[in-house]
Amino acid sequence: MKYNTDEIRLLLAELERRKALPKFVLDDYCFKEQIEFISDKSRFKTAVCSRRAGKTISCAVHLLDHARSNPGRVCLYITLDRKNAKRIIWRDILKINKDFNLGFRVDNQELSLTHNNGSIIYISGAKDKSEIEKYRGLAISLVYIDECQSFRAYIEDLVDDVLGAALYDYNGTLCLIGTPGAVPAGYFYQATQSERWSHYSWTMFQNPHLEKKSGRPIMELVEEDMKRMGVGLDHPKIQRECFGRWVIDTESLVLKYDASKNHYEHINQAGDWSYIIGVDLGWHDSDAIAVIGWRKYSRQSYLIQEIVKPKQGITELANQLKSLYAEFEPMRIVMDTGGLGKKIAEELTMRYSLPITAAEKTRKFEFLEILNDSLMTGAFMARKDSSFAQDCALTEWDMEAKAKGVFKISDRYHSDIIDAVLYAYRESLHWIEGDAPIKHKPGSIEHFEQIENEHFESIMDHINKKTDDNDEDFI
Repeated sequence: MKYNTDEIRLLLAELERRKALPKFVLDDYCFKEQIEFISDKSRFKTAVCSRRAGKTISCAVHLLDHARSNPGRVCLYITLDRKNAKRIIWRDILKINKDFNLGFRVDNQELSLTHNNGSIIYISGAKDKSEIEKYRGLAISLVYIDECQSFRAYIEDLVDDVLGAALYDYNGTLCLIGTPGAVPAGYFYQATQSERWSHYSWTMFQNPHLEKKSGRPIMELVEEDMKRMGVGLDHPKIQRECFGRWVIDTESLVLKYDASKNHYEHINQAGDWSYIIGVDLGWHDSDAIAVIGWRKYSRQSYLIQEIVKPKQGITELANQLKSLYAEFEPMRIVMDTGGLGKKIAEELTMRYSLPITAAEKTRKFEFLEILNDSLMTGAFMARKDSSFAQDCALTEWDMEAKAKGVFKISDRYHSDIIDAVLYAYRESLHWIEGDAPIKHKPGSIEHFEQIENEHFESIMDHINKKTDDNDEDFI
């Protein structure tokens, strides 16, 4: 290949620029398995790791190295939400930038790093489907999605509808990285099994820094953990979190939703139905509304509708509740009134005439087990694509606390809709429904007796109502 004078001058200038870059090689921070992953030129890559495997360091190193080596590029790190992104990677990426004097200007408000070559790294989050739109229109050169096991189904839209096209300009690279979830299912799991992706895996046992920091052999630490929790090496939690293996770990899940038992496609809501609306308030988290319904004479209940919205005001919440109240005419609306929730409930009651009842929050874990029983027996139904069903596969017990006899939900994933469903479920009365009356053959003696009894009961109900209303003229 021949080069003209201008092209040679540009090539020499680029070589000089690269020579002038501060010393920074992958070996300074990464071990063999991480280097192999970063160095792979495949455009679509997955990494399945155990906990404490150093996966976030590999993200930080790759982003920094790529941005400083490729002028004018946009690089992106995404995890479940911005707060988690800052907690997981921000300190490490700042330390590497400082240690090697890489020359990135830091914006702590925006969580971005800008190099003097015009490249920029954004640290961000995507908690729900509405947040993925902010990445549309960017021309991205490298993107990492971290903690992929904690994303709901909208991660597929994030990858295929938004990020896929954003990578076209620079023939960019997309990396999915995370720890196995409690259920081998979902987009991340499917990607790790697909021939269309390049696959990598490493664990805490390949991470030399962990033993150096702790001063103890890794297996010794794992065995100590197993002894404390009373489990063996084959326990699903140990296999997932220490060895990075996809295994079914329903014991770790708070709620055992099973689509084969609990999914319904369509339901006919004609006839005599009763409803309860449950509300869980949030600000940094989301407001969540759940509508639970059940038929007369049926002990099976259904999650009919759900709304999960972040950072909305009281007026928006009130409009949602007014619309649902008009549509379903529920027996009551139950709301978490802890903290500022009490003032919000009073505001909704006084200004919007909504009958708000304080949600019963005591004995939460007992009612979670009752809801679990309904799930396992098929007495509670929800669509498999609902936020509730997806969150059931993500919300786990804190197993270390559980080993000590303390029931605590892990803070690795927070669900808003599960609490809203639980508030409504506790107030629903589907469990007291009796069997439907027997239909006798028209014209039979039994049929006439049934009509007579129903007529008598109707008269007595009318008399009792008048008596309760102190209607002296009627008496």
